Amino acid sequence: FKSKRRTKMTETRQAEIVSVSGASSDQLTSHVEGETAKIVFTPSGRRGVFPVGTKVLDAARHLGVDIDSVCGGRGICGRCQVVQSVGDFPKFGLKSAEDNISEFNAKEERYKEKRGMDDDRRLSCSTTIQGDLVIDVPESSQVHKQVVRKRAEVRDIELNPVVRLYYVEVEEPDMHKPTGDFERIAEALKDQWEVEVTNADLKVLQLLQKALRDGEWKITAAVRHDGELTFVWPGFHDKAFGLAVDVGSTTMSAHLTNLQTGEVVSSVGAMNPQIRFGEDLMSRVSYVMMNPGGEEDMTRAVRETLNFLASQAVTEAGLKLSDILDIVLVGNPIMHHLLLGVNPVELGWAPFALATNSAVKVWANELELNVNPGARAYILPCVAGHVGADAAAVTLAEGPQFRDEITLVVDVGTNAEIVLGNKDRLLACSSPTGPALEGAQISSGQRAAAGAIERVRIDPETLEPRFKVIGCDLWSDDEGFAAATSKTGVTGICGSGIIEVLAEMYLAGIITHDGIIDGTLKSKTDRVVENGRTFDYVLHHDIKVIQADVRAIQLAKAALYAGAQLLVDKLGKPVERVVLAGAFGSHIDPKYAMVLGLIPDCKLDMVASVGNAAGTGARIALLNKDARREVETLVQNIEKIETAVEEKFQAHFVEAMAFPHKTAPYENLKQVVNLPEPKIASSDNGDGDEGSGGRRSRRRRRG
Repeated sequence: FKSKRRTKMTETRQAEIVSVSGASSDQLTSHVEGETAKIVFTPSGRRGVFPVGTKVLDAARHLGVDIDSVCGGRGICGRCQVVQSVGDFPKFGLKSAEDNISEFNAKEERYKEKRGMDDDRRLSCSTTIQGDLVIDVPESSQVHKQVVRKRAEVRDIELNPVVRLYYVEVEEPDMHKPTGDFERIAEALKDQWEVEVTNADLKVLQLLQKALRDGEWKITAAVRHDGELTFVWPGFHDKAFGLAVDVGSTTMSAHLTNLQTGEVVSSVGAMNPQIRFGEDLMSRVSYVMMNPGGEEDMTRAVRETLNFLASQAVTEAGLKLSDILDIVLVGNPIMHHLLLGVNPVELGWAPFALATNSAVKVWANELELNVNPGARAYILPCVAGHVGADAAAVTLAEGPQFRDEITLVVDVGTNAEIVLGNKDRLLACSSPTGPALEGAQISSGQRAAAGAIERVRIDPETLEPRFKVIGCDLWSDDEGFAAATSKTGVTGICGSGIIEVLAEMYLAGIITHDGIIDGTLKSKTDRVVENGRTFDYVLHHDIKVIQADVRAIQLAKAALYAGAQLLVDKLGKPVERVVLAGAFGSHIDPKYAMVLGLIPDCKLDMVASVGNAAGTGARIALLNKDARREVETLVQNIEKIETAVEEKFQAHFVEAMAFPHKTAPYENLKQVVNLPEPKIASSDNGDGDEGSGGRRSRRRRRG
């Protein structure tokens, strides 16, 4: 087999090849004996002259044209499909006639019958040059194809994975050639694919002999970019997948992704089981401090959930765990450490030292992940302190470092991670928002599930609410709402719902500038009800917004705003664009986020909710090995600001407690929203501990 292939390669190399895009027609002159033909590949524009009878795939490879192939030109995988462009092409100085390409052959017929193929498609590995040709390489057949993002402002993902598959035919053992099976596999990869393999994992050595013999000396090899053979399958195998995972402190999500096409074949999620050790990050650190060995329990819990997610993802996609060849993970520093089995107590006090802020590359089974035994796990670098790998992933995905506008990127979660800047300078900090923004620690709060209130509108005159719940397109005052929600019911308020109801309560005057539910309105509506020394607002039956809920959101939003404003102070330039990231951030209405003062003022059309950008960043690093180097360099250039030691943070925090802010004018917001004049709740509110208005009244009486 090898001698035949070498002869064919030698014959092809006899052609004079011009591989410079845009070469003139006189450069396409052949100086070899025998009949030759010109070939031009689009869209790359690469061109050359080859002997008639040369396979189109061979010509493409020698010209450096980007055509995918796993089977090595044997007509099995079908990834090398091309389309002949027929007609006169003065631009290229040739005519591409229909009969200038070989006729459909048995391999193509067999592939089309078994796997399906469009009528105008040809397998370039089975098609030969018979005359001058213009050949188009569809995007689906390109190795470095781009996965187009939905939003135009974010760059596409160029496919260049760490692991690739290669189908090879290996020379059988020979008494006269005393070489090992691995060495002959390496020789076959070099000869048939020009891929250098320098070593093999131990697990591969343990199974490769059986795979070779079961496959009758034909195998598919998984090879990493550094020349390591990580796995082999007998015969032809074309399933190469990776897992991009965002290990959030509240929820964990995993995206099973085809490494050869970039397609996400399944996305799964689960609550982080560490919640039982503490809802926020510092409470989990405290648990470790108070319970020696507690970090082992949390590490075990998160790894078990990762295995559950991996198993669920492959089951949904009809695949096997052994098809997962690479894993990329992101998370905040405490999740990062607990995932790796590193005690996080040093992150519980200043100077918040990380065990490492560099990227971590380990075997997947070192993290006890039950995937392909040759799989590796790559954990993105942390920025510093409490700004983790998830913030690095968000920055990689959203690309503020490429923009002119001063962009504020906020990954909204239990611990908000904030990046501010543009192509000239980037700064980052974290802010302890707590779980309130996600519906936790809210009296009627719940996770985003069917039946949860997610949208709210309040009539400013009658103070009557109407709302929408997850799983139903009708508003609560629409006919048929009760019937449509009869199965799920109205069960509580999720994160986006609590943002909207508080913003609407403020716009309707139910909540004062300082965040007090105005008890004087109980004479106007039965929606405002007394609750001890404070007041509640009844949204639906027993689903209420109580004064403690308002205060929890105030504390969370003030922390987030203060962190962002601290970065603005350091940068010395105002925010021009805001990106709300995170699973929760994707559901926030930018207008209501600004009404509450969750984010600094800017033009509303410059505020975007982008979903789980950390997961997207993980997927970029999964699909493109160069992105890993990019994010490692990027992290080194981000300036870290530690909010815990900044004197201005507390001042910003106190002023940000008001809605939307005590002193910031919010001029852009006022152009689209009629903000109420500041009002202070009267002493009728009582002297409740939760209401600052009540405390002021008490002091006045004492005077």
